[in-house]
Amino acid sequence: MDLSLFFAGTAGSVPTPRRGLPAVLLRRGGDRILFDCGEGTQRQLARSVGLTDVDAVFFTHYHADHWLGLPGMLKSFALRDRTAPLTLYGPPGLRDLVANLKFVLGTLPFPFTLRELDAGEVVEFGDYEISSFNVRHRGLAYGYCILEDDRPGRFDAELAGSLGVAPGPDFGRLQRGETVGDVTPEQVMGPGRYGRKIVLSGDTAPCDGLAAAAHHADLLVHESTFLREDTARAAHTRHSTATQAAETAKEADVGLLALVHLSGRYPGRAVLDEARGVFEHTVLPRDFDSIDVPFPEKGDPELVRWESPARVAPAT
Repeated sequence: MDLSLFFAGTAGSVPTPRRGLPAVLLRRGGDRILFDCGEGTQRQLARSVGLTDVDAVFFTHYHADHWLGLPGMLKSFALRDRTAPLTLYGPPGLRDLVANLKFVLGTLPFPFTLRELDAGEVVEFGDYEISSFNVRHRGLAYGYCILEDDRPGRFDAELAGSLGVAPGPDFGRLQRGETVGDVTPEQVMGPGRYGRKIVLSGDTAPCDGLAAAAHHADLLVHESTFLREDTARAAHTRHSTATQAAETAKEADVGLLALVHLSGRYPGRAVLDEARGVFEHTVLPRDFDSIDVPFPEKGDPELVRWESPARVAPAT
């Protein structure tokens, strides 16, 4: 099962010529789940992977740079005669936000559901889940953890054959947890394997809850609004520096750290270098880049640069 994040917008509160406002698209199999929807998100998607029929949208909080793209995207879905249902998730306050947009949205022609989440609440999506947790920002704000179900261990076909199990349906029965003759699954199945884990910080100052949620994550996507020289300003606005994001990644022992919510006041190279001074496995996605997260036995998470003639210039 393919698993990746597509970065539709990596800027902070203000867009730059090369970076749009916050929006990250989770792609897992046929699922498409958007996290935040900054101004211009539908245009960013249309320019890159296409304005897909998103299955759900999760909001980290309700500062304008994280949701202003929602009305336009919903109206575009309506104009395209969307019929698939759409659910919006977020902290309490979501219903009030959408109610205030009613005069813009009108009546949408597709099923439309709002679900306000408590901190720690889990939303099930078949064989994976998305859970919310509190972070430290101005007002109520959440981060999100995407966690797959654990997978069974590897099946040892050679050992099963040596124990007298014939290849074919009986191999499948053992892998499903059934006993075949005198052979039990425990004899031929390796230890269980953890599902993949991705954590998104949203906007936040450093906090213990984020480090705990990100423990052993394959990928941590963390905001990096300031550099170390502006630590006091970061604390005042409840954002993080590149150093603080890297310290969280190191404490949580994550596989890869991706920095987002970048300010146009700093060169991208400076942000990346500062973080890598603390945590080497750090990348700085540009808009339209993606990060593939394979199963651990197939490799490490990898930043994939967007290569398209439509791109005007590489972002910094």
